[in-house]
Amino acid sequence: MNQLKNLLVSTIVAGTFALSLHAENWGHWRGPAYNGSTTEKNLPTEWSKTNVAWVAPLPGYSGATPAVWGDYVFVSSPDAQKNLTLICFNAKDGAVRWQQTVAVGDKEKGRNNMASPSPVTDGKIVVILFGTGDLAAYDFSGKQLWARNLGKEYGRFANMWLYGASPLLYKGKLYIQVLQRNPPPPDYTNAIDDKPERESYLLCLDPKTGKNIYRHIRPTDALKESQESYASPIPYEYKGKPEILIAGGNCATAHDAASGEELWRCGGLNSKNDSYFRIVPSPVVADGLVVACAPKREPVFAIKDGGKGLVTDTHVAWSFKEFPSDCVTPLYYQKKLFVLDGDKQMITCLDPKTGEKKWQGNMGTREIFRASPSGADGKIYCISENGTVVILSAGDEFKILSTIKMGEEPIRSSIVIANGHLFIRTGQNLYCVGKK
Repeated sequence: MNQLKNLLVSTIVAGTFALSLHAENWGHWRGPAYNGSTTEKNLPTEWSKTNVAWVAPLPGYSGATPAVWGDYVFVSSPDAQKNLTLICFNAKDGAVRWQQTVAVGDKEKGRNNMASPSPVTDGKIVVILFGTGDLAAYDFSGKQLWARNLGKEYGRFANMWLYGASPLLYKGKLYIQVLQRNPPPPDYTNAIDDKPERESYLLCLDPKTGKNIYRHIRPTDALKESQESYASPIPYEYKGKPEILIAGGNCATAHDAASGEELWRCGGLNSKNDSYFRIVPSPVVADGLVVACAPKREPVFAIKDGGKGLVTDTHVAWSFKEFPSDCVTPLYYQKKLFVLDGDKQMITCLDPKTGEKKWQGNMGTREIFRASPSGADGKIYCISENGTVVILSAGDEFKILSTIKMGEEPIRSSIVIANGHLFIRTGQNLYCVGKK
């Protein structure tokens, strides 16, 4: 009897542990693997706006993607008074746990605003950065741990469409990427201050204190707006050594995570040397290759890591020109690379090792896509600016599984997948889709 009891207890514990293995957090805007994918299972493919786990109103729209850790959902947003806030929701019911005003002075440009960067969390703290340069860290109770204003220290961010890079927490360090125009043009009113010059840089901080570990200046020979980047830094471990990958200023670079030292640089991301070719998508690591998207219908490049110095002529493994991505960060999932051309509504599945096209298809809508695709449970979740969710199979052929109209534009926030649910940010609300 005791043996049977012990066996039963062991079975229950093992089953609970197995279930917990499928529950993942989404602490970074590109998910737990930094590539848009997660191991989550049993996810929904059909729902309506009136049949969701919960819905919570938001004070303003933003392209910032929520961060989810356990029962905590973190969302950055402007409000009607142009305050820039960090809101913490309860993931179980959508109730507001706390809300903090981090900065003031929201501005809009196009469909961007000062709340474009996504919050990031490691399960201990949450860090938020706004386009004003205000950077702050909070614990999960809403207590501010530290705050800085990078604009006051190093000059206001000089980006035509306002600053949009998200911070990165990786191996106990906080990384901030600022690739901007120098000197700032007079029509960049958000960048006017008493500092006439601007430097592009990779900033590494101690997340516990907010103090600098290093600030590495990243030079570029790009011109005017092409100096700017809206991409976010992405980590990668090459042969056991951590690196930080950056895209912008007509090139992709790899940096030693400990020192910021530039390890290699691959140019060619602006073959026309057009002074208005800024870069938006973040780098993606796929099967040991660094994937970087050139702007304005220029190709997608796959770059071999491990080089030294300038590797433009030696380390490009392949390029893809047919339906490249100007704004959408590709998805790497189940050893496939998915490139979404958000302007022409075409998605392509590539073999990341060779660049070979596996399949290609139209998204079935003429709406523009700016949010990046998310992958889980054998599916690809995409959402258009107008709020149409398109769910695709991540298998060996193109197949649309379902199309769901959410509305509530503008939407540039990627769909977050965490703990068995989808978190969808529209221009008005935050939806939690899944079992109640």
